[in-house]
Formats: sequence, structure tokens, C-alpha cells
Amino acid sequence: MTDINSRSDAARAVHGVPAAADAPVKDALSVEDGIDFAIIELFFFAYRDFTSDPDEILGELDFGRAHHRVVHFVNRMPGLTVAELLDVLQITKQSLARVLKQLIDSGYIMQVQGPRDRRQRELYPSARGRELALRLAAPQSRRIREALRQTGPEHRAAIETFLRAMVNTELRPQIDRLPGNLSAEP
Repeated sequence: MTDINSRSDAARAVHGVPAAADAPVKDALSVEDGIDFAIIELFFFAYRDFTSDPDEILGELDFGRAHHRVVHFVNRMPGLTVAELLDVLQITKQSLARVLKQLIDSGYIMQVQGPRDRRQRELYPSARGRELALRLAAPQSRRIREALRQTGPEHRAAIETFLRAMVNTELRPQIDRLPGNLSAEP
């Protein structure tokens, strides 16, 4: 067993031993701390680059990533209700309200009264919203195609399984409801 006093301040903190509050921690966290930093860092870098191209497009419109997510899912599931969108995005009604208002006011999303329940609001893309969704997805799709080319298309199923496994178990059925989903769990 390792003597707790010989470990770095960072490692000690991970294991519940506080470091001196006024002393800088100079050593990096490492694998010995039981955390897969390499995969975590690959996710950070992949996410940074995956979102960078759409971020530029969104910046031109004074929109952010929340706008991107709304435009994406409304385009993938036209007629989605506000309640369903809240469930997919796992955000509060207040968080969605501002973003949705901007997208509606800008002509990217249309809100229609539900046919069965007048209180229900269904969301549809406008032609302009469809064009924006495609413009945002194109560079991400190119990046995915290139990554699959480099890893080999025979690994696609394993990649999809891995990504699905990263989603909270109780939320995985949302993936199955997406149009054209070919990887639904049995």
C-alpha cells in the first residue's frame, strides 16, 4: 500500500486528503488516480473540433449551441411538441423559451397549435430553418465521414454502441425515436 504522505497533493485530493490550501499543485493528475484521462481528453478535443465549424456559422447569426440543438431536433422530428423538445434536450422551460423565441422571431422555426390539444405547441422548421440545419450539419458530417474513413467503416457499429452506452440508460429510448435510426437496441 502506498504511504498517503508520499503521494502528490493532487492524488491526495482525489483520495479525499485535502492539499494545503495555499500551496500550488505542480504535478499533473495521472492514470494512477484511477481515471481514464486519455479518453476524457479525447472527448474534450473531439467535442471542441466537432462544434467549431457550426459555432462559426451560429456566431454569424448571433446564435449559440442551444439554438443549434433546437434547430437540429426540430428538423429531425418536425411536429415535435415543446414538451417533447424539453425532454430531449433535458433543459428547463425557461432555458428553452428565450432560444425558441429567437428562432421563431428570426423565421427559422414555426410554432403551430396542436390539433388535439390547443395548449400543445408543435414545432416545425421553416424552409430557412431547414437550410440552417443542413448548413450546420454539413461540416459535422464531413468530420464524421473522415473519422470513419480513418478508423475503417467496419468499426462504425462499435462506435455507435460505444456512444449509445455513454447515454444514460433511461434516456436511450430517445435515440430509438429518431427518424432513420438503424442502431436501435433489440
